[in-house]
Order: sequence, then C-alpha cells, then structure tokens
Amino acid sequence: MAKAAAVHILVKTKEQAEQLKKQLDAGANFHELAKKYSICPSAKRGGDLGEFRPGQMVKAFDNVVFKKPILTVHGPVKTQFGYHLIKTLYRS
Repeated sequence: MAKAAAVHILVKTKEQAEQLKKQLDAGANFHELAKKYSICPSAKRGGDLGEFRPGQMVKAFDNVVFKKPILTVHGPVKTQFGYHLIKTLYRS
C-alpha cells in the first residue's frame, strides 16, 4: 500500500498562504515558517506530519501528497481547516 511523508503550513486565509509561498519561493526555510505561522499542532515539529497512507488525510490534501510532484511546495490548498502549503518529502 502507498505511503507518503509530508510537511505543511496551515493558515486561516488564502492571502497569508500566498504571502508565505512567495517567501518559500524566494528561499525561506519551510520548517521555520511552519513553526512561526502554522496553526496546526504539527507547527512544533516544523510542519512535519510524519508518514501516512491514502485516506488518512482529507481528500484535497491526499490529492496533492499522492498525485503531485514531490519536494515542491503546492498550494494554497483549501480544506475545512484552512489553507495549506504542502511539500511531499517522499512517496512509496
């Protein structure tokens, strides 16, 4: 069965997610931004969600992690929790 590991930054607004994505595109450190801005409990770990299987996350999140290129920041991705910037670390 497929597995993946990802990091993410969760914020309340699309505008904030877009601003953070610009900083990441300019070379900002993903883990530092996650610790500073993410509203998810994973922020303490720099946004690290660990390893998970399809179906353990909401559909919009799974679609990015299991279908889009790895090691690329995707988003903003809207879910019921807010707006995510997602980077898949690996997939098997």
